Amino acid sequence: MDLSAINTLLIDTLGPMGPMIALAGLGFLFVLAALPALLKKRADPLERLRGGAPRHHQQSQAKNEGNRQKLRDGSSDKLEKYAAFLEPKNADEMSESKKWLQSAGYRGTNAVRTFHAIQFAMGLGLLTLGSLYVVITNTTAPEGQQMGTIGTIMAVLLPGAIGYYAPKYWVNKRVKARTAEIQNGFPDALDMLLVCVEAGQSLDQGIIRVSKELHNSYPSLAEEFAMVAHEIKAGLNKSDVLRRFGERSGVADVASFVTVMIQSQQFGTSIAEALRLYAADMRDKRIMRAEEAANKIPTKMTLGTMMFTVPPLLIILVGPSIHDMLENFKNMGM
Repeated sequence: MDLSAINTLLIDTLGPMGPMIALAGLGFLFVLAALPALLKKRADPLERLRGGAPRHHQQSQAKNEGNRQKLRDGSSDKLEKYAAFLEPKNADEMSESKKWLQSAGYRGTNAVRTFHAIQFAMGLGLLTLGSLYVVITNTTAPEGQQMGTIGTIMAVLLPGAIGYYAPKYWVNKRVKARTAEIQNGFPDALDMLLVCVEAGQSLDQGIIRVSKELHNSYPSLAEEFAMVAHEIKAGLNKSDVLRRFGERSGVADVASFVTVMIQSQQFGTSIAEALRLYAADMRDKRIMRAEEAANKIPTKMTLGTMMFTVPPLLIILVGPSIHDMLENFKNMGM
């Protein structure tokens, strides 16, 4: 069978883009076949000769450390061998990705790797489904009613793009929801914390009590306070713990609160007084945000009012006159 016959067969079977789809499928198979070999890391024999015994000793220590890390993880991470492919190479990008996912509530050690794996799998999976849809549609469609070039490209690429960007959209949505929840519940948390401190409890005990009390109303904020309490119990520096709390939350009010608490601790001022002033400020800000949202409602309703009220009024008022004019023109034409 020559190339022209193969080309004709592909066009008859898959439509006008049949040869391109066949080449794309063949390239996809080659990529899948070469992916394990690319991801598998093999030690270079020349490195052993260059490094000598000390190099071999370092590699043995690194290997033992890696084995211990796998035992600590319980060998539950099945994406370890794909880490070089799924994780950013730059340390700054890796740090930003971790902060972004932590702001969405995904705090696992392998959250970045899992996110990129899901993104890659969904994009590739929906791209494959789009290709199968094109193949089935062009195969079962009558002659001359097969999908055109533009329709084929859209049917293949659009699902792949949706699958690739859907996880990112979901994480951004989670970040916005958690940020709004923390921002709305933070004044109540400060009031509870102030009551605990004035009742004689320490700041650490107050944080633990607030995390328990806010579990039902503001679970995200309660989770953040619980993490702060656990890190302080673990013996970490309180200033560093509070700074990480401000970075994870992504809320400017929380970052300002952290700064106030650190300064109160460093200069020996009253924590209760600082909490009282800051809690009052947070309540005022929440009222201002509510008033701002209420003031935006008339502006948002204007467009809807014009769209759903003005056209029916014009039809009711002007419609009969237009109908009479058309009837008169029709009679004059006769």
